[in-house]
Amino acid sequence: MAARAVFYQLTHKYVNTDKDVPEDAQQVIYYSLAIGHHIGVLDCFQSLMEIPLEDYRNWIAQMPAGKARHKLEGLLNWGEIEINRSHVGDLVPVLKESLPNMDAAGTHCTGVLLGCLQNMVAEPALYLMVRKYA
Repeated sequence: MAARAVFYQLTHKYVNTDKDVPEDAQQVIYYSLAIGHHIGVLDCFQSLMEIPLEDYRNWIAQMPAGKARHKLEGLLNWGEIEINRSHVGDLVPVLKESLPNMDAAGTHCTGVLLGCLQNMVAEPALYLMVRKYA
């Protein structure tokens, strides 16, 4: 199979609450959730969008240099990136600005990503994982 970039969207979280977990340990899980850590939590993802890696490269090449492009280029360097609410402010303006100059594939990818970013504003727990498959 050809190299590709796959966007996964968080669909729900599952907290491990097995009956064998001692009460003291369950309290640690709940406390860690309250302070923002994810001990004992499984994040469940669904594939949102799949792009041939060459199309992904072409898509981000249509964006101006800066934080947003650098964020998306991270996939090519590291093989995986997370896109969460903290990236909305950097990505949205660049994506909207670049949209008129994009080809059809870039327009589609931008539209999907913009929709997800808007959802993150409404629901901060949402995020995307993007993985590179060779």
